[in-house]
Amino acid sequence: MNWLKTWSLLLAAGCPAVAMGQWQLQPDPEPPAVFAGNHRVVKLIWLNAGDQAAETEIHFRLWQASSSTAIRLGDTPWKNLRAQAHQTVLEQTTVDFPTIKAPTTFILQWLDNSNQVLGVTRVRVYPTNLLAELKRLLPQSEDTVGVLDPHQQLIPALKSAAIPFINLAEATLADFSGRLILVGPSGADDPEWDGLASRIRQVARNGTPVVWIQPPPARPEKPWPSFFLVPQARAVVLVVNPALVAGLPDQPQSQLNLVYFCQLALQPEAFKLPGSNPQP
Repeated sequence: MNWLKTWSLLLAAGCPAVAMGQWQLQPDPEPPAVFAGNHRVVKLIWLNAGDQAAETEIHFRLWQASSSTAIRLGDTPWKNLRAQAHQTVLEQTTVDFPTIKAPTTFILQWLDNSNQVLGVTRVRVYPTNLLAELKRLLPQSEDTVGVLDPHQQLIPALKSAAIPFINLAEATLADFSGRLILVGPSGADDPEWDGLASRIRQVARNGTPVVWIQPPPARPEKPWPSFFLVPQARAVVLVVNPALVAGLPDQPQSQLNLVYFCQLALQPEAFKLPGSNPQP
């Protein structure tokens, strides 16, 4: 999306210039990402940049943006914001985002009671069916995917997305011969831990790829990558840092990451230098 173009459209639609006064909405280094639906949480950082305490009634205006248009969806009262001079305030609000079919940028435009614009928040909103991509990658049968998930980090999201799988806590991992195994974070205190690495290595040697979500060593002797491939005889083990799939049921980026890791395990590929083009 051309952000400058969209912002120009918002101003052309009759929005006043952004206020440079006492209240300032601090920029978020990374725009929030949420799923479409009601009551989605958006976090905010406000600064009272003035030399005196301030109190202002604030509301927000919701816009749906595209590459060429910005559609105003409505105005919503928010709250009476108070802060001492030069005080930073951490806040959050809930927003109802409409159903969408593809990732879409929405804009929250923050205004005071005189309709001066105090700032804007860009929110990247995703469809709720991101994990459905796994159905395209894998044949749909109950014995296609095996899941060992001691702390229930993966299973709730897979169930919500109607992804069929075998719970390997109720079966034998070493005997599983489906298309893919997902192993959730585990540690020495889990009953599955003893010999787990050996069992994972063996199923990969037998031809079943494994995505193993596993934290790095407590005190690694050298830098530890966020994910890496370990080739075995007939398939690979892809080791993934849990931070990349944290909060799986509620975090769009975590779901996108999981789909990518499953695809990479099923179809391993060599990594390329940034900015390099394939050779003819």
